[in-house]
Amino acid sequence: MKKTFVLDTNVLLHDPSAMLRFKDNDVVLPMTIIEELDRFKKQPEMTGRNARQASRKLDELRQQGHLIEGVAINGDGNLRVALCHRETLQELPTELTNGHGDNAILAVALELRRQSDYPVVLVSKDTNLRIKADALGLVAQDYETDKVDLEGLYTGIAEVMVEAEQIDQLFKQGGITLDRQFLPNEALTLIDLTNPSHTALAIVDGTTGKIVPLNKLPHSGISRIQPRNREQKFVLELLLRDSIQLVTLVGKAGTGKTLLAIAAGLQKVADERLYSRLLISRPVVPMGRDIGYLPGDVNEKLTPWMQPLYDNFDLIFGTQESSGKPSHWRHGHEELIERGLLQIEALTYIRGRTIPKQFLVVDEAQNLTPHEVKTILTRAGEGTKVVLTGDPDQIDNPYVDAASNGLTYVVEKFKEEAVAGHITLVKGERSNLAERATALL
Repeated sequence: MKKTFVLDTNVLLHDPSAMLRFKDNDVVLPMTIIEELDRFKKQPEMTGRNARQASRKLDELRQQGHLIEGVAINGDGNLRVALCHRETLQELPTELTNGHGDNAILAVALELRRQSDYPVVLVSKDTNLRIKADALGLVAQDYETDKVDLEGLYTGIAEVMVEAEQIDQLFKQGGITLDRQFLPNEALTLIDLTNPSHTALAIVDGTTGKIVPLNKLPHSGISRIQPRNREQKFVLELLLRDSIQLVTLVGKAGTGKTLLAIAAGLQKVADERLYSRLLISRPVVPMGRDIGYLPGDVNEKLTPWMQPLYDNFDLIFGTQESSGKPSHWRHGHEELIERGLLQIEALTYIRGRTIPKQFLVVDEAQNLTPHEVKTILTRAGEGTKVVLTGDPDQIDNPYVDAASNGLTYVVEKFKEEAVAGHITLVKGERSNLAERATALL
């Protein structure tokens, strides 16, 4: 049955094209949304950009007819802007009769429910608004067009029982084929049917589909970093394979996602010279209360946000402790920046750029919306490799969750692509305390 969907402002800030994603149903935008889009349009980063894009889309639709009367979308669908009448607002419970934007949206939805012949559904990313709508007897739901099933999220790793001869053949002939379908670049643990302790690590070649052994790592490791478990070996294999242009790494704190990505990037940029620069970025989203405006130039302002990245460089270069060092001593990453081999910046400055032949690492990608991740990936020029890392359980962005963030969205959408690889890391390696804290708290 045809439905009428009433959208909240945060849905358009999450996805500016959301108003066109409800097939042949009717979409209603309360007038207060237009006011809020105007208020958000001057904000920096993706929020302002999405507000401006949504406004431009509405302006285009305005050319087809009066928005207050409705314009045709998606064939039999209709989009219109609805006014909030004072009488309806007064009918709300006393606690909700002020002029707050959310309450105006509720009033519009209630009035539509009385007038419409179709079921009315309020769509919002705001949990509290959905709760208030439910209390008023309205049907409310999250915007789930870009949600993924977190329980069934692709891990990138599988265990396969094989004959002992097949494991021997893997190394003697450099690869085998099995009567089973695997996804491109899927990491496999081959287990001997007769002797479960006899195993081999392999990967599905994304180009040929053949199962091949992992490449041997140098004795000194990658940028002096040695993998500590099976998952980390799989991660380095994906990061060092030049045919894989997109790598997604999901895992809890301390599993080594960022450290391995940086180590592989240094190997490819500084040692192999395959890429011109290692570009590392992360969204500027605070955990807990923000500390307000920071003094200094842009580099000094970004230092608190980028300090976790600097910590990884100090670990790689062994420069964690500066006490007792000569006055000319510097952290390892500073020389790389001066030589133009390393650039660390906030995601704010990536939009609008073309990034060719660079090793791009986006840390804390779980705080990005699917639309923001799309913007980043479309910045990648010829010869660029992109690595997205993050933990869906540590989201600080109020408008995404574990199932709707950009990182898990990309994992699901790219799992069948030969140019992409993914690993979910489980075992923490930061310290025994960090591992126990993650497990117990």
